[in-house]
Amino acid sequence: MEPRIRLGGKEDIEILVEIIRDSFQEVADRFGLNEQNSPTHPSNCRAEWLAREMNRGVAFYILEAQGRPVGCVGLEKINDEVCYLERLAVLPREQKKGFGEALVKHALSQARLWKAFRVQIGILADDPALQNWYEKLGFEEVERKNFPHLMFEVAFMAYYFL
Repeated sequence: MEPRIRLGGKEDIEILVEIIRDSFQEVADRFGLNEQNSPTHPSNCRAEWLAREMNRGVAFYILEAQGRPVGCVGLEKINDEVCYLERLAVLPREQKKGFGEALVKHALSQARLWKAFRVQIGILADDPALQNWYEKLGFEEVERKNFPHLMFEVAFMAYYFL
């Protein structure tokens, strides 16, 4: 059975929370992030966060493999030109199978349908492997920024449609 990507709804919030929390836990452990020092990190995802995001118009797409949800990605239209990719997550046991790339490509094609010129994402700046992965998909770093509520620097990357 081929993997399929579908639009998630409010009935999928608990599934999305589980995928996001489980997928980001390794990153949280590696960088020493926890609920006290990084309460908004995806490893601490809560159902109310996702409900609020959906209410704001963020579309969450769920990738299912062999009939089970194994990954997700959020896409938000910021304005007529820019979309924001967020919460890209693939369950640890399902990583390295091309699911993350499939989710990003799906989000990019949706952003193109929405007539966006650019898709942006913010990642931990101290994760060169992740940055390289996004670069292979066509993203480029555009800015680095520190935020007072985060204990890590954020690298902003962008994908530009030609």
